[in-house]
Amino acid sequence: MVLLNNRKAKFDYEFLDKYNAGIQLHGSEVKAIKDARASLVDSFCYIANGEMYIKNFNITTNSNFFGHDSNRDKKLLLKRKEINKIKNSLDKHLTIVPVMIYLNERNKIKCEIAVARGKKNYDKRETIKKRDADRELKQLH
Repeated sequence: MVLLNNRKAKFDYEFLDKYNAGIQLHGSEVKAIKDARASLVDSFCYIANGEMYIKNFNITTNSNFFGHDSNRDKKLLLKRKEINKIKNSLDKHLTIVPVMIYLNERNKIKCEIAVARGKKNYDKRETIKKRDADRELKQLH
């Protein structure tokens, strides 16, 4: 079941490889994500000290009792082999973006990330034209 989607990433990037990762969260953050009080807009992933983190993943929690920072860097749980594969595939024109947050079969919150290349303006115009053409075809049928 999809909890959050990063629509802007689908428009701005061309996805090359996709991976599924767990997220290290606190209890109040889990509840906030399930209540759709989180945002993936402008978030990205980075690798530091052999571990992957997600930055700018904003989760709005109700209570400040636990002292959770809503915009802290969350650790992504991937196998070492996957992290090394992603690290080796990156060059100066690629980035790692979170695509969606979802619940898996065992009710665990997971994040789908993608190694992506930024689209140029003409690529974005083609995407808009294709989407509009598909919408018109659906309206005709």
